[in-house]
Amino acid sequence: MTSESVQPSAGPSRRTVVAAVGAAGIAVALTACGSDDSDASSGTALAKTSDIPEGGGKIFNDAGVVVTQPAAGRFKAFSFKCTHAGCPVTKVDKGSIICPCHGSKFSIEDGSVQHDPATKPLSEVKVSVSGDEITLA
Repeated sequence: MTSESVQPSAGPSRRTVVAAVGAAGIAVALTACGSDDSDASSGTALAKTSDIPEGGGKIFNDAGVVVTQPAAGRFKAFSFKCTHAGCPVTKVDKGSIICPCHGSKFSIEDGSVQHDPATKPLSEVKVSVSGDEITLA
């Protein structure tokens, strides 16, 4: 006759740990989901019109937007999240809003795709101009 000794468990089982990590991941994913493509709040003053170069733009990371001036005195704004993989765009150059992750490019005029892998345009964000101040609408 053989005798087996059973050792008490020193901590949670692997199954318990995996289940807890999975539940935490779901909670984080649900928290990150939102109904809006930008992190911007309405009424937020972004910049002076003189801060946005004609034919170019400027990225506002805290507001989650990129503001462009495709023609003198005409301002547009878009979500700064690339529609391909959600990376933030990091550069505005030669009429394009550029995502560094996979090379997607978007028009400063209307947010349309100029270079793949993105297939959808950047989401437009409403801005208003009053005097020399650009504000999220």
